[in-house]
Amino acid sequence: MDERRKPLIAGNWKMNLDLAGATALAREVLQRCGRVRTADVCVLPPSPLIQAVGKVLEGSVVGFGGQDLSPEDEGAYTGDVSAKMLLSLGCQYVCIGHSERREYHLETDESVRAKTGRALDSGLIPIVCVGERLAERDSGDTFHRVERQVMVGLGGLSPEAMARVVAAYEPVWAIGTGRTATPAQAEEVHEYIRKLLAGMFGEVIANRTRILYGGSVKPGNARELLGQKDVDGALVGGASLSAESFAGIVECAG
Repeated sequence: MDERRKPLIAGNWKMNLDLAGATALAREVLQRCGRVRTADVCVLPPSPLIQAVGKVLEGSVVGFGGQDLSPEDEGAYTGDVSAKMLLSLGCQYVCIGHSERREYHLETDESVRAKTGRALDSGLIPIVCVGERLAERDSGDTFHRVERQVMVGLGGLSPEAMARVVAAYEPVWAIGTGRTATPAQAEEVHEYIRKLLAGMFGEVIANRTRILYGGSVKPGNARELLGQKDVDGALVGGASLSAESFAGIVECAG
């Protein structure tokens, strides 16, 4: 990892927990990670729980954010969450284009681009996800799929805007399956993404952009994954629901 890129460990709680559980988990994460200075740390609770989690984490080094946002500012979009709403709750981050959003809500690379623009215009830090399915990996289409997601999802941004984006590579076949990309596989795609970003935004921006790895990251494999040159942190799913496991991953980023 480039010395200028501070690692980021982001915990995606997905659709888990209730009010009491989220508050308790946030308190434990704060207790275990509240003094960390070697990495940035954030959690992404379900939208109804953000306010409660935010109250626990307010003023600490542990950031928080949303799992999605609408590309629209406001209006008749039942069930959607706007950037303005997230900001009013104190959010700093928002996840965009997670594979589960792409699959279950039919999100496209174009909608990812619209949401990314909205997040940036509002002052949120977007964590923009890309990654291939198992069939695409097995057929040798990994780079082609990731290239389109990057080129379309981040296309048209200015270098100044891109400087505030966090990218995340999450091979779909390694999410929630217990399978993990080998450190070499992760590094290969991260390096490719950085080369794409250099072509789009220049070497300086590409070298400053943090690219996270997501896909069954655990304390047992985190150190080797995070030790790769172009892996700048982790987007953690299941393991982020245990403060002990999450803190163990954070420790590996130090």
